Amino acid sequence: MGNRLSVSAGAKAAETVIPFAPTGRSAVPSDADQLDLAGRTILGLLNKAAGVAEENSRQALNLAQKFSQQLRAFEDRIAALEDEVRHHQDRADRAEQWLHRIYTELEERFFGSDARRGAAEGFARRLDEALNG
Repeated sequence: MGNRLSVSAGAKAAETVIPFAPTGRSAVPSDADQLDLAGRTILGLLNKAAGVAEENSRQALNLAQKFSQQLRAFEDRIAALEDEVRHHQDRADRAEQWLHRIYTELEERFFGSDARRGAAEGFARRLDEALNG
């Protein structure tokens, strides 16, 4: 019977529930816990903001490089067009010189006398109007 008594006492002890008590902390966070939580939250937000700022900076740098390359390409194109304009201006100047020389030759050879001077002036006026529009 001694065995039975110890078994039933052990069963009774197993049925007894001992509540778990928190060690040193209450169920409600203390001011220090709230302060730590706020500090961690703020640091987390700062890290997130720094990440966003870094990404924005990276995007801005990429755009600046892209625009810089486009600007260089545009400047090169402008320089090429300016060279082309100078080339055509030189050709137009040479053509104008040739027209003046041809006009002078025509006037001297065909309209050299005073009697023909009126016809030459009319021709010169029409030629000048055609050239200068």
